[in-house]
Amino acid sequence: MPASRPDTPKGEERQEANPAAETAAAPPSKLAGWLPLLTSVAIMPVLAYAVTTFILLPKLQKGLGITPMVAKAEGLEGKESGSGHGGPATSSSENVPLTKLLVNVSGTMGSRYLLTSLTLVGGTPGLKEKVEKNDAQLRDVACGLLSTKTITDLEKPGARNLIRSELISGFNHILGSGAVQEIYLTEFAVQ
Repeated sequence: MPASRPDTPKGEERQEANPAAETAAAPPSKLAGWLPLLTSVAIMPVLAYAVTTFILLPKLQKGLGITPMVAKAEGLEGKESGSGHGGPATSSSENVPLTKLLVNVSGTMGSRYLLTSLTLVGGTPGLKEKVEKNDAQLRDVACGLLSTKTITDLEKPGARNLIRSELISGFNHILGSGAVQEIYLTEFAVQ
């Protein structure tokens, strides 16, 4: 051990004696400081996509009673490959009209109304009989839902798609889960 100077504390003596310790305590590189941020930026979009695709969308589709698009696509591929010609395969879906629903538009004090007709599409057998049996309930649900819409709600972009999804959910609550797969608005007039 080298001789110590009388005016120097013992801690400084050790630093002078070991210059390798100074290089080992050097600050980390700039890249190491950015590494957590770069990792987050790379992983978060992948994580968001996975959560949306595999958790949120299936729960929404189940809650609304909508058949997942993947299942529909797989079903169509199987039907098309089984048909002998290159044209579209015939579907076993059943179309049932629900005509002339007339409701007052909300917020107009009865001066404006909405006239609509619907066509229900479902793949379950006996949909027509179920609709005829529950016609009054289905009309009540449709009129109740449509009468809550204001002019602003009806004029928004995507309003018809929102109405379709709400009607599908309400109708499937009455007819059974998955009975109605699609709704076509064959008439939709606001006056």
